[in-house]
Amino acid sequence: MGDVAVLKQHLIDPEICIRCNSCEAACPSGAITHDDNNYVVNAGACDFGMSCLPVCPTGAIDNWRLVPSSQAYSIEQQFGWTELPAELSPELLASQGVPEEMLAAPPEATSAEAGPTPASAVTTRLNAHVPPWSAAHPYVSLYGPRAREPWIEATVAGNVRVTNRGSDYDTHHVVLDFGARPFPVLEGQSIGILPPGADDKGRPHHARQYSVASARTGERSGFNNLSLTIKRVLEDHQGRPVRGVASNYMCDLEVGDKVRVTGPFGATFLMPNHPRSNIVMICTGTGSAPMRAMTEWRRRLHKSGRFEGGKLMLFFGARSPEELPYFGPLKNLPRDLLDVNLAFSRVTGQPKRYVQDVMRERAADLAPLLGSPDTAIFVCGLRGMEEGVIAALRDIAIASGLDWDALGTALRDEGRIHFETY
Repeated sequence: MGDVAVLKQHLIDPEICIRCNSCEAACPSGAITHDDNNYVVNAGACDFGMSCLPVCPTGAIDNWRLVPSSQAYSIEQQFGWTELPAELSPELLASQGVPEEMLAAPPEATSAEAGPTPASAVTTRLNAHVPPWSAAHPYVSLYGPRAREPWIEATVAGNVRVTNRGSDYDTHHVVLDFGARPFPVLEGQSIGILPPGADDKGRPHHARQYSVASARTGERSGFNNLSLTIKRVLEDHQGRPVRGVASNYMCDLEVGDKVRVTGPFGATFLMPNHPRSNIVMICTGTGSAPMRAMTEWRRRLHKSGRFEGGKLMLFFGARSPEELPYFGPLKNLPRDLLDVNLAFSRVTGQPKRYVQDVMRERAADLAPLLGSPDTAIFVCGLRGMEEGVIAALRDIAIASGLDWDALGTALRDEGRIHFETY
């Protein structure tokens, strides 16, 4: 038997993946995709660039299987997995014609064919994989499949609706209390929620990830708790009723109920902490959660007199004011703390306005922030906003005489631009 082509195939462990989308967003070759069950890697498109490894909060992305190229696991196979397949033994590989020197080769060397490498998405090129230099140290994966304890129990301390309930949506602010158990989180981090029960195939439900909406000192300052902004969808695009698992479970919780939590997760989408730092926040819908957390921490610093200078600028989009979480509290924040700019796309009798439209209207104020090395930019919400936001940033920078290519590179390399979209 002659030597056969060999692939050290990159795979994602479905048992510990929390479906946070970090790997897919970071992959420059478009090799990572997902369905309602799993995140998977297309063997024909993976170019082993490794951009996905540092952004994965659980380590689920760091898995490999040596296989003959003709037997590479397909996307369809991976979608159906509940656990990774066993590794093929060296004896079995050798019996199939795999050369001995290939059995311990690194991933880059064992790829038999360099699959097509699509052009990198603009977001991938810009998205920073490191936090700002002055960010606080994050703790990650204290609880979860590979930690000493698979989850920690929290108690529901509050659950209030933060938008008017519509026919197709319902958004809640949920407060979880951890009592005396340690669960330190920073603004920009997320947690996993393990809904009870099993799916229609009898498998336990996967953890669902939610961004923390409260400051590092708790939803109520000095308490060991945190808050989440959770939107459940009540109707699909055809108007048919739908009942998802995790978000409906969370929105229906009552005070005193117990919840299983994993995490915390996230080591890059973190706010800067030095006193000169400016933060530009761009979000839609429940993408406001980390922005609310950053704003609240900065508000507490201002109130205590421990922060001087540094601007907060928010661009927040929704279909209408009724669908905007925290609309009332946002309107009451002092302008010298937070420069709020709202964009509504479905208000009767008014033209559609998106966050990028409002950004262009505020170009004169955004331009000096873009030119400052003390500015960090955070984008969170629907993936469809990315292209318009990037185009607006580019146009504002160029119009003010900045070199966009150089600026984009600096923002990325210095951990000053982060995207978290879904």
